[in-house]
Amino acid sequence: MALLIGAKLASVALPYVLKLIVDSLDLSKAPPGTAVAVPLALLLGYGALRFASVAFGELRDLVFGRVTENAMRRIALSVFTHLHRLDLDFHLTRRTGGLSRDIERGVSGVRFLLRFLLFNIIPTLLEIALVAAILLSQFGWQYGLIIVFAVIIYIAWSVIITEWRTSHVRSMNRLDSHANTRAVDSLLNYETVKYFGNEDFEASEYDNNLRKWENAMVQGRLSLATLNAGQAVIIATAVTAMLVLAAQGVAREEMTLGDLVMINAYMIQLFVPLNFLGFVYREIKQALANMARMFALLDEPARIVDKPQAQDLPAGPATVLFDNIHFAYRDGREVLHGVELSIPAGHTVAVVGSSGAGKSTLARLLFRFYDPTHGAIRINGEPLSAYRQQSLRANIGVVPQDTVLFNDTIAYNIAYGKPGASAEEIQQAAKLAHLAGFIEQLPDGLNTQVGERGLKLSGGEKQRIAIARTILKNPGMLIFDEATASLDSVSERAILNALKDVAQSRTTLVIAHRLSTVIDADEIVVLEDGRIVERGRHSALLALGGRYAELWNLQKPAD
Repeated sequence: MALLIGAKLASVALPYVLKLIVDSLDLSKAPPGTAVAVPLALLLGYGALRFASVAFGELRDLVFGRVTENAMRRIALSVFTHLHRLDLDFHLTRRTGGLSRDIERGVSGVRFLLRFLLFNIIPTLLEIALVAAILLSQFGWQYGLIIVFAVIIYIAWSVIITEWRTSHVRSMNRLDSHANTRAVDSLLNYETVKYFGNEDFEASEYDNNLRKWENAMVQGRLSLATLNAGQAVIIATAVTAMLVLAAQGVAREEMTLGDLVMINAYMIQLFVPLNFLGFVYREIKQALANMARMFALLDEPARIVDKPQAQDLPAGPATVLFDNIHFAYRDGREVLHGVELSIPAGHTVAVVGSSGAGKSTLARLLFRFYDPTHGAIRINGEPLSAYRQQSLRANIGVVPQDTVLFNDTIAYNIAYGKPGASAEEIQQAAKLAHLAGFIEQLPDGLNTQVGERGLKLSGGEKQRIAIARTILKNPGMLIFDEATASLDSVSERAILNALKDVAQSRTTLVIAHRLSTVIDADEIVVLEDGRIVERGRHSALLALGGRYAELWNLQKPAD
């Protein structure tokens, strides 16, 4: 603040020193026949003030730069962290492209607001007040009144027109986010677009979004031109009125030529920040609109939160109990109806059934992506809410049906199960997941890039990487959600042997469609329409001749 005030005081003093220089060089005021001395001290003082105004401004930016960047980092981190705290429903319905653009624009808005509100609006108002006071005290109330009226009218015009313009700005941002979301969504689904030959359709949809954005931009530019034209009229009128008064004063010899130069210099000096004030106000309105969208993300409530008294779940195998579980998604669709299921510590329980029966929902509830509508899931006799989510999830390894990888190397994606793992640990996990042969065939080995979402790899290769990073995580409980769905029969047998080794002495929940993958489970549960209809071991269920036997006979020819 001291540097800011110092810079403005030096800036305001410049026109006054310029007046003194002009007056000292005015031959009309000197006695006849005398030479006019060059005001060296004033010229040096003018140069020093000019340097000081710039130097103080640069030092101010240097001192405050860390504050600005630190605030931006903290806000961006807060939003990023909060997004990871939100429940799965939010992330299933979000649009990645628009979300990333909202965060990017919101952080930029914070930077703009911090910098320009503090370094432009406040200093400009201070400068206007100082100039008005100088002119009022030196030349009379008319000069101060012109400045005050010009500033009031200018600000009023800027506020009124900018309020009207803000609707166009918001429309431009909304349409820009929509177009960006469409583009990102299309590129993420590149293969699907190619499968159906819909490149022209995607381009047409993208162009339609851009055309709407283009129309909104035209309206925005029209409103901007209106704003700028009005501001120019107000400033030109004020400058003209001020110079007319000053010229009349010089003509009447009530003012010196230096006074006229000083008044003109002050008006020119005010012209730039006044014009910039309009720009800053417009940008502040836009920054606030951008920040509102970003902070709306922070206002999104996290539905799954830790209780204050929540404890850490001890590492290792645990007993899991699904106690009368009812669950409905947010749309009201109930998928589980009174499920009772127990998994003793170190045992493997498989859940099978037709698609849509609610199998994967059980896994999501155990991982606490959602809380049950009724009933409770208990680990070692305590409900999930008794444990901190971080410790719960640290003790559960998941191999999902749809494996999505980071756009990085194979080594990075395996090591994600245990950040900081050694190269030997990564190689051992890859070997256990039967990835070693595949990796050896690659020119870059473990350093091979997998592409966006792992698109450079096959489905089976991605699933084996998912298995490898779960092996590396070494959790006490495991969830296999169709973990071998993308594997051929030979790879499946190899992976099943690896999974058996991994699952030994661990509490394991297996979600399966292929019944051949779960015949060795300690218990098999058949789920239909969200209800358990059969349970038992493989041989007992076949002998029962019920739903499991029916599913087995349907799949047997394929196996």
